[in-house]
Amino acid sequence: MAKTRGLPLDPSEKRKLNKQNFQKLAGIFRFALPYRSPFLLGMGFLFFSSLMLLTFPYVAGKLIDAASGEAWIVEGINSIALILLGILFIQSLFSFFRVWLFAQVSERSMRDIRMALYDRMVHLPMSFFDKRRTGELISRITSDVALLQDTFSITLAELLRQVITLLAGIVFLFYTTPRLTLFMLATIPVLVIIAMVFGRFIRKLSKETQDELAAANVVVEETLHSIATVKSFTGEEFESRRYGRGLNNVVKVALKAAGYRGAFISFIIFALFGGIVAVIWYGANLVGAGLMSVGDLVSFVLYTTFIGGSIAGLGDIYGQVQKAIGSSERVMEILDESPEPVSVAQRSSSVAGEIVFSDVHFQYPTRPDVWVLKGVDLFIRSGEKVALAGYSGAGKSTIVQLLMKFYEWQKGSISVDGKPLNEWDLKELRSNIGIVPQEVLLFGGSIRENIAYAKPSANEQEIVDAARKANAWQFIEKFPEGLDTLVGERGVKLSGGQRQRIAIARAILKDPAILVLDEATSSLDAESEALVQEALDKLMKNRTTIVIAHRLATIRKVDRIYMLKEGQIVEEGDHETLANVEGGYYAKLVKLQFSEATLPPLG
Repeated sequence: MAKTRGLPLDPSEKRKLNKQNFQKLAGIFRFALPYRSPFLLGMGFLFFSSLMLLTFPYVAGKLIDAASGEAWIVEGINSIALILLGILFIQSLFSFFRVWLFAQVSERSMRDIRMALYDRMVHLPMSFFDKRRTGELISRITSDVALLQDTFSITLAELLRQVITLLAGIVFLFYTTPRLTLFMLATIPVLVIIAMVFGRFIRKLSKETQDELAAANVVVEETLHSIATVKSFTGEEFESRRYGRGLNNVVKVALKAAGYRGAFISFIIFALFGGIVAVIWYGANLVGAGLMSVGDLVSFVLYTTFIGGSIAGLGDIYGQVQKAIGSSERVMEILDESPEPVSVAQRSSSVAGEIVFSDVHFQYPTRPDVWVLKGVDLFIRSGEKVALAGYSGAGKSTIVQLLMKFYEWQKGSISVDGKPLNEWDLKELRSNIGIVPQEVLLFGGSIRENIAYAKPSANEQEIVDAARKANAWQFIEKFPEGLDTLVGERGVKLSGGQRQRIAIARAILKDPAILVLDEATSSLDAESEALVQEALDKLMKNRTTIVIAHRLATIRKVDRIYMLKEGQIVEEGDHETLANVEGGYYAKLVKLQFSEATLPPLG
């Protein structure tokens, strides 16, 4: 799929109209199949509505003829005027039902597309999200689907209406005024060719404008995502100048496009009205020669107006269909992605928590040239507490990600309770692993919702008990709204210690067999750290626990420590054993961290 490297996808990006791209658009239409009855009924109303409207110019012409004394099948100006009003009334009814029926199809189809898209996204593997930006994925489910909704509710209806108006209008004209029709049609090819040449050039400039605007919007996205960094480095003026330069480029290209667009529009107006003057002049000569009536000339002018509007409308619809194909391609790209595999194995009644890594080699899909793990072997007994120590990039977090089966490893084997990880049902496996991260990101709802996320069926007492065990109830009960207190986006209304205790309460409610602690106290003050550590001690009882160590002071009590360096386990043992190994890696870290020297963070 074509896109500018590093830029978010442009929802207005167009595609050529060919068989292959129409097949992509057809893939979206399967979501409308459950609603084909109202869709076909709406199409019927649209067809008859268009035909009813096309009778209006013909009857209007007969009204003029009646005023001139010419006879028709209905006599009298008043009778013909009532027929015109009847035509408009019936056409209005048809239009109402057409809009209502298409709205039902489009709203329900788009709901199904958004649901399918979101459901597929959350079931995709982590490697998918590593390769894409969050803003790009949000654009798929918002801008792209909104454009498809316009296609379902407006563009398709307009396309059919304009085609019917164009074809039926020309038939009516050939039937009523064949000479004048041939004269008019002779002028159309010249205008169409000029319009196509100008239009292609203007679209190119419009695409350049969109590219420049997308580049400028990247500045906004990066700034807002890293606003704390921008402010801490007093980069506000720098970012404003950077955004200003981007907007200046947008204006420069847009004004150039506006100049050509203005010249094109001026030419079209001149040519269009010049053509109308020529047609009316020729028609007036035919009226003067007695070859047609004044009413026929009026009908011809009205039909010509309808046909001209249809031709202009088809140009816009052509662009809308191109955009819809681009949107359908981006939506189908996600829907065609393979979700995480779900094993058909029988679910275990209980999980003991024994973990074995055997000669595991791993590379991230986004970094296939770097081995993150190189032959890792580790054994964790059920209920054992183990720490993974080492500097940033050593592979500690990667081991946990593989245990959660976020990625597929390239070599070796991993098992839980003696069963290979590939044979585990993903939902069952992950439901038995609880994580308390270093940086807790809560959902923007209430404290109750955040704790109950681990067990949506939990009752009030279970949530309160989990909060008490996590030492969180002491601050929750002080809030006026208690458990219903809103935590704000990403939990910003709570302190770091409070967020950590909410995360611990969530893990307690989940009651996992395997617990992962990603140095949950490293960024807390002394009082909060003591409360969180007390809650963690309760949580770790009788559970297999993996502690990702950033500070060695927090891992003295574990049963065994695995020391990692550059993706390999270089030492293992308890704290006392490893600390006394002369020249050992762990011993060096202990001396550095517990001396006056400053050690770079272990990460």
